Amino acid sequence: MAQLDRRTFLAGAAVVAFDPVTSHWLTSFPENTSAIQIPHLDGELVTDEQSLTEAATDYGHLAHRRPRAVLRPGSVRDVATVVRFANEHRLTVAARGQGHSTFGQAQTDGGVVIDFRTLATIHEITPDRAVVDAGVQWLDLIRAALAAGVAPPVSTDYLGLSVGGTLSVGGIGGASQHFGLLVDNALELEVVTGEGRLVTCSADQERDLFEAVLGGLGQFAVIVRATVRLVTAPTMARVYTLTYPRITDLTAAQRAVLADGRFDYLEGQLVPTDDDGFAFVLEGGSWFTSAPPDDDVLLTGLAPSGVDVVDVTYFEWLNRIYETVEQIEALRLPSPWLNVFLPDAATDEIVTELLTTLTPADAGGVALLYPTNRSLITRPQVVVPEGPVFFLLALLRAVSPPDDAEAERLIAENDALYARVRAAGGTGYPVNALHLSPADWRDHYADRWPAVRSAKARYDPRRVLAPGQGIFEAVSRASGTP
Repeated sequence: MAQLDRRTFLAGAAVVAFDPVTSHWLTSFPENTSAIQIPHLDGELVTDEQSLTEAATDYGHLAHRRPRAVLRPGSVRDVATVVRFANEHRLTVAARGQGHSTFGQAQTDGGVVIDFRTLATIHEITPDRAVVDAGVQWLDLIRAALAAGVAPPVSTDYLGLSVGGTLSVGGIGGASQHFGLLVDNALELEVVTGEGRLVTCSADQERDLFEAVLGGLGQFAVIVRATVRLVTAPTMARVYTLTYPRITDLTAAQRAVLADGRFDYLEGQLVPTDDDGFAFVLEGGSWFTSAPPDDDVLLTGLAPSGVDVVDVTYFEWLNRIYETVEQIEALRLPSPWLNVFLPDAATDEIVTELLTTLTPADAGGVALLYPTNRSLITRPQVVVPEGPVFFLLALLRAVSPPDDAEAERLIAENDALYARVRAAGGTGYPVNALHLSPADWRDHYADRWPAVRSAKARYDPRRVLAPGQGIFEAVSRASGTP
């Protein structure tokens, strides 16, 4: 979605008071003595129809929870102010970056949504790090960083995501095989806890909070600013598209190149064919600035049935799908995505089994499959399978034309496949359309659940933050208990 500026949000109807009896936000201060004046804000809290409707949907177009107000912050102080106010009045708060969640994860029914598109300043870029507001898109950061000859070491495929939103989930991409997830490359955070405290945290300062928030799905604090690692950037990318006739040929080749690290970038896809089946594609990238890589060396031992090689600028490669995703988003298609992490030992069996029923129509978009190294995943909130290697399986479905019954059918398929993955020792990468109960989340975190529950009690004791994830039972306004 387009980035907002101050002139855009100042046109909304500003809230000036809150009635705790009716839980209504008011745009004028009435005679009614139960109304409470809201604290000073640098931005605005709005309740206009357009703002509430936008905040009640997301990229998935499957869940629709309507807030009662939207905060368009003018400063990080605004975020802390509104979260503190929410604590006082038992309101819920959801942080929304670019609205790219798929199943209502950044929504709240009757609470406040914080629209981070107005908090999107790049504060500093140095040779090894960038300091940015949470609402900055990776696309804007990468453009600015490349102008200085640097870039994040790993990027997600789609650069239209916000920094804060991605760091709340994990952030995986083709360079994760060498650098881990985006959360593994975060150096410092400025956050607002569920109690409304503005805190700076890092590996050396408030470390428990730092580790809880990275990949913490917004449960413990709202990221308002981040310092992320940068490295020297190449100028060019040579991209190899290697086609294989069988899924096991693809995964064998992927394991080989993961083990020796020959590609800077490694992903893979299940690509629909004309006969209603799939071809299996390894996508490898090699970065360079002066001398191009040696094709023969990079392709040694891989034996694909088809090879395509292309040179593009590094930025063109990183930004290759931005326009396509924007065009799809404009269609407002139901998008019941499923992202799971498969244990290496079970990957071939699970995907082969899936292919006995999966059709290109059921895939309905992009289907990704690629491995990475578990040792590089250092943030405890990101739950991955045991073993040195795991695979990401991503079914990035879109239902076209929109059909509610078809979307529900695919969500039910997601539920069944997720259960199969869990039974095999796999985990969910939480960018999904799944019916998950608090009990399912306890199973997801497994041995980490006591630590997750303890962090919630410590940093968000009234369970104000991120209700759309459905991890914890709601807190009753009347009793203050779950």
